[in-house]
Amino acid sequence: MDHFRTREGSLFVEDFPISKLASLYGSPCYVYSKAILTQNFLNFHNALGSHPHRICYAVKANGALALLQTLNQLGAGFDIVSEGELARVQKATFKTNHIIFSGVGKTKTELQAALLAKIFCFNIESEDELMCLQKLAQDKNQKAPISFRINPNVDAKSHPFLSTGNLESKFGIPIDTAPSLYLKAKSLSHIEIKGIACHIGSQITTLLPFLDALDKLLALKNTLAQHNIHITHLNLGGGLGVPYTKESPPTILDYAQSIFEKVKTYKDLEIIIEPGRAIVANAGILITQVIRTKTHGSKHFCIVDAGMNDLIRPMLYGAQHKIEPVISSNQPQLLYDVVGPVCETSDIFAKNCALRISTGDFLAIHTTGAYGFCMSSNYNSRVRAPEVMVDGNKHFCIRQREAIPDLFASERLLPEEA
Repeated sequence: MDHFRTREGSLFVEDFPISKLASLYGSPCYVYSKAILTQNFLNFHNALGSHPHRICYAVKANGALALLQTLNQLGAGFDIVSEGELARVQKATFKTNHIIFSGVGKTKTELQAALLAKIFCFNIESEDELMCLQKLAQDKNQKAPISFRINPNVDAKSHPFLSTGNLESKFGIPIDTAPSLYLKAKSLSHIEIKGIACHIGSQITTLLPFLDALDKLLALKNTLAQHNIHITHLNLGGGLGVPYTKESPPTILDYAQSIFEKVKTYKDLEIIIEPGRAIVANAGILITQVIRTKTHGSKHFCIVDAGMNDLIRPMLYGAQHKIEPVISSNQPQLLYDVVGPVCETSDIFAKNCALRISTGDFLAIHTTGAYGFCMSSNYNSRVRAPEVMVDGNKHFCIRQREAIPDLFASERLLPEEA
């Protein structure tokens, strides 16, 4: 069920009118639906059925504490890529034995923090990282649980910036060299081998790349078994795409069932997935207000109060998001370039977008729950937007709007000259 829907010309999130949220919290403002968030997580969980599995939400997609809290209550684990994300999960859930630490550039400080927290598993990306972790674990007289993140050289067929599973990517270990590194890890005193990990990219809209990678990981598992290295979990990463405008990715059910078909004979092998975008993207919108419209010849501009500092995906990836008025209007329909106030030509949300609008109207930019607020910035010294969670007919401010003094609260002037 779509929990962002129009009733009598007014857009609602669950049972609450978005126009009222815009009046209460102003704009720009991120709004999330707890019902959609819950539904998406449970769709993954239910689709994987009785096969041993663990769903570790990718915190980088959206790390709002209230969102992490909600997913934790549903039984989620978490995939993190920094010490800051570790701290976020700890703050939101008060436990760490459900955390997987990924990332190509983990520092010694981050590895030490994760060891101290006794996380579930480290996804190791190089021999150097392995030896660093061995030394740190030895110093603490502690076993470090690991998987190696394998680069299977699979084309994810997504945006080049979102592809991580080919040999030109910085991520992972080439699959051909993996057996020797597992043997190396087996010989180390303070390393415990747990699994095989892989993540081939993001916003993937076909099943074939996932299945190609899974075939390679299963073959590697069988090879390792011949060396008496027994894998207890297979981490397939995330990457399942979502429909922003015209995309037609596989459903969560199709994705999960295709995985199940390949692993159903491995009855004791735990399957781990790390969805982020597929859980939270369509659970969020960005509310923005029309500051004014203007015309250059035949070109019409809709200038809004949200900018690329609030939502960078269109500028960074050429991403397209559905945009619609919060309240229907009888104004003439025109084709607008929807642009923000940031002093960059690239501050554009949409080109030739058919809208019926006038100054002061509120717009909803859809499918912005993932890589929206978490990638926002203070560029042009603009304050960051608030975040609001809606649950039925209730709403909660889960992050306040920044104030102007927040922009320089951590800065210091130079001392006055004597």
